[in-house]
Amino acid sequence: MISYFPITLSLFLILVGMLVLLLIMVLLDILNYAYVKMGIAPKYVFAVLFLSLAGSYINIPIMRFPQVRVVSEQEIIYFGIRYVLPVVRDWPGTVLAVNLGGAIVPVLTSLYLLVKNRLWGRGILGTAIVATVCHELAHEVPGMGIAIPVFIPPLATAAVALILSRRQVAPLAYISGSLGTLIGADLLNLGRIQSLGTPIASIGGAGTFDGIFVTGLMAVLFAILATRLTEMEDEPKRSAD
Repeated sequence: MISYFPITLSLFLILVGMLVLLLIMVLLDILNYAYVKMGIAPKYVFAVLFLSLAGSYINIPIMRFPQVRVVSEQEIIYFGIRYVLPVVRDWPGTVLAVNLGGAIVPVLTSLYLLVKNRLWGRGILGTAIVATVCHELAHEVPGMGIAIPVFIPPLATAAVALILSRRQVAPLAYISGSLGTLIGADLLNLGRIQSLGTPIASIGGAGTFDGIFVTGLMAVLFAILATRLTEMEDEPKRSAD
């Protein structure tokens, strides 16, 4: 297991602040009914997002590429976001790893939501569309690997989820955004990372983690939106009764 934060302290604190705000809303029971739209109980949604953030520190190695010169001990700025490279000494080449918070947690949660909400058809279609967009817009960043602007996954996911299903927009957004980003930005670009000199090429790690995490937060906001729309549609019916 390899441990290091792929994002700077300032960005990490911003994400923590967003998560704390979400927790406050949960404690005030503002989001309880909204989570029904997502298919996960409130306490578990917060736990998933917290585990995603905390798990970004953990990378699980799965294979190693032949030795090349690697870049370390520096920060890389990509679309205004600072990413941190791990400090390495006598590193044996590029290690391919899977990030706990940016890959394993989102994948398991997405699979649960697919089964829970029976979104197989729309989930696969949404994932394919987001994956295509992310793949086209992903860039090679020497020393870091494959990266995509943080706002691309949420924006692409929002458009796809709203078009495919308004009532199930929240779980569909989480599924499409998480799986689509991982497949399009990371998995489809594995063949390009060997020559980039990155010490750790982490699936769901630096370059894609922030986009996946923000997509998860956006799915919660969509749950609120879907709840409000449902209440507005039900108001005329209650008045008629």
